[in-house]
Amino acid sequence: MTIHVRALDLFAMEAALDEARAAADADEVPVGAVLMHDGAIVARAHNRMRRDADATAHAEVAALREGARVLGDRLREATLVVTMEPCAMCAGAIVLSRVQRLVFGAWDAKAGMCGSIGDLVRHSKLNHRPEVLGGVAQEESVRLLQEFFAARR
Repeated sequence: MTIHVRALDLFAMEAALDEARAAADADEVPVGAVLMHDGAIVARAHNRMRRDADATAHAEVAALREGARVLGDRLREATLVVTMEPCAMCAGAIVLSRVQRLVFGAWDAKAGMCGSIGDLVRHSKLNHRPEVLGGVAQEESVRLLQEFFAARR
């Protein structure tokens, strides 16, 4: 099945990139996420691990938590858009939240669990598998990450 980039995916990715920039400004790894429902952004977040002293404070988890407060069961109709391929923890949260679609920017060859080193979100044994589209605005997502880490070396 071929999955195509939608205009709303690009709109949402721009908002997620804004969140990633806010994370970098706060000295957090620049990853941003937004949750879309019916063409509108209902939640937006960026990494807050340093600020919150919480290893689970990833952008995806924060956006899903806020989205659940706003949408409740309608989270199943939502699209999560994130600037970097989710890790195992975030991939698990995506499956358990049952979002309909996942769109992400940069592939993560070190920890990505949506196609890079594993594919938890589409594992055949799980009872929910979202539609997945990776590589959207990949260049800008990668650039933000590279600049952030280059400045810290």
